[in-house]
Amino acid sequence: MDNVTIARATMGTSLAFHIVFAVLGVGMPLLMSVAEGLGLWRRDETWLLLARRWAKAFGILFAVGAVSGTVLSFELGLLWPRFMAFSGALIGLPFTAEGFAFFIEAIFLGLYLYGWDRLPPLGHWLASIPIVLSGAASSLFVVMTNAWMNTPAGFRLGPDGQLRSVNPLGAALNPSTSTEDPHMLVSAYVVTGFLFAAVYAAGLLQGRTDLVHRRGLAAGMAMGLVAVGLAGVTGDASARFIYEAQPAKFAAMEGVYRNQNGAPITIGGIPSSSQHRVLYGLEIPGALSWLATFDVNAPVKGLDSFPPGERPNPVLVHFSFDSMVGLGTLLGFLALGFWGLMLWRRRIPLWRPLLWAVVLAGPASVVAMESGWFVTEFGRQPWIVYGILRTSEAATSAPGLGPFFLIFLVIYGGLALTTARLLLAAAAHNRKPASGAEASPQRRRVSS
Repeated sequence: MDNVTIARATMGTSLAFHIVFAVLGVGMPLLMSVAEGLGLWRRDETWLLLARRWAKAFGILFAVGAVSGTVLSFELGLLWPRFMAFSGALIGLPFTAEGFAFFIEAIFLGLYLYGWDRLPPLGHWLASIPIVLSGAASSLFVVMTNAWMNTPAGFRLGPDGQLRSVNPLGAALNPSTSTEDPHMLVSAYVVTGFLFAAVYAAGLLQGRTDLVHRRGLAAGMAMGLVAVGLAGVTGDASARFIYEAQPAKFAAMEGVYRNQNGAPITIGGIPSSSQHRVLYGLEIPGALSWLATFDVNAPVKGLDSFPPGERPNPVLVHFSFDSMVGLGTLLGFLALGFWGLMLWRRRIPLWRPLLWAVVLAGPASVVAMESGWFVTEFGRQPWIVYGILRTSEAATSAPGLGPFFLIFLVIYGGLALTTARLLLAAAAHNRKPASGAEASPQRRRVSS
């Protein structure tokens, strides 16, 4: 493999690994805060117990996420030196803001973890609010940088192609920010909700039908239901924006090769560049034009209208887009079905096929999120900064990237296994009968 391929593989692996911890860093604080708030409001030991257990797990995930996120910062400079030379002055503002948000989250997380039974109950719950807000803010600031790569703004180039003026705020608030940021934020809540629900559904399938597992399942599915609905709304807005701002990406997402009015949506299928069409797909006439512009006869640019060297890979982008939309739709139907049954029977449904579906929904939500990022990144190619700097021109020329990538994979594999073992050990400890160390503090907090 050449340096560009290895650099992309290394960066892609880092992002795919880190983003799971990043989205849990956004979603888990909200679940913790809501659970503790309900426990204090209702004087309910079960909700307080859930909040306490989730806080311990979050401490582990936060530490691993911090390490993997730091690695990404080094990789930007080491693997993409020309990108950083060009964009450093433009993307420094959101990265700096993300650093402040991270420090705020770390400070209050320390207070939250150490403050159980040391802070007053209300004060301890209030400490969770900055964690919720700073976790969400960190996500928004980081995604601003990716949004800028899709619609670069906030600068002026001279005749020689060098930067002549820089507006960091204009770069951060680039045109893509208003659609990409909200979609990523609600996607984080989608993944967190369904992963939590999957964990408790698995426990229920193993016969642990206690109130902790039933409420944990309900909390995850509640977050999943609200967030997946919002993800559909923000995703639709994002797709309409891409239709205007990145027509080549839009054509690859939908498998459109020829310019046409009244373009159909093609569900599934395999894009064939030799035949200039999608094979074996299901077409809905006029639907793509209508969804993009609310006009069934609106024009849609095809891939053939762009030079061959400026077209993204339609197979990767179309398959990733269909995976994201298809899995997101199934998750939405599952959440609606779960809550429909719950409202009808007036209790949490423990039907085994439904619980198995919830278990599968956890990893499916992660796949949907990763697929969305594949659409964003593969769809921008061959540009690292859309329309300005090509990916092939931005990668390092340093030798020895191959062995570095292999060592990198081994380290990340070990980190993933260690994280899994720690979480499983924490779960096993939670299944032990509560005594002294965990039970009595709960009663003290409820009665205070």
